Amino acid sequence: MGAESNLTEKVLALVVQPPESGCAPSSRPRDAAERAIDGAASKAALAAGTLALPPGPLGWVTIAPEMLAVWHIQRQLVADIAALYGRSAELGPAQMLWCLFRHTAAQALRDLGVRVGERVIVRPAAQVLLQRAAEAVGLHIGQKAASWTLSRWVPLVGAAGVGAYAWWDTRQVGRAALQLFEQEQVIDNPV
Repeated sequence: MGAESNLTEKVLALVVQPPESGCAPSSRPRDAAERAIDGAASKAALAAGTLALPPGPLGWVTIAPEMLAVWHIQRQLVADIAALYGRSAELGPAQMLWCLFRHTAAQALRDLGVRVGERVIVRPAAQVLLQRAAEAVGLHIGQKAASWTLSRWVPLVGAAGVGAYAWWDTRQVGRAALQLFEQEQVIDNPV
């Protein structure tokens, strides 16, 4: 229970306060976002691959820092894409959680948003809803982290695999942010 709640707290900490972006709105936001996705994916692959190099039990100690390093790169990517589209003001916890984990824990995030035609309807994220989604994401990630421990026994091959996964995962986060901020977004605030 302790590890699960710790992971849930880490997930919530990532999304509660989106980072500031140094990017200005772009006249060609899609092109700029594609470049940002490529850069962030490469950076995440390098960070994850490097942290996955230590073998055996020493390598297990690097799993949490590796995940956190990749998540910080990804959350900055989401903030940068929102800024490139001139939509930083719309970036809140629900949008951050949606972009970061939609591709890995879609079922857990089904209550946060839905795509309807050309619009994305994002429900306001009450603390209870964020907590529940973060718990489900944390459980999913905990299970995935257990499988990542195997990569620590074959350092070079494992590091290459972990780096490749971080590259792919970061591209998925970027694609989710691109899709979210390219579309009209409706914040569903029930009265």
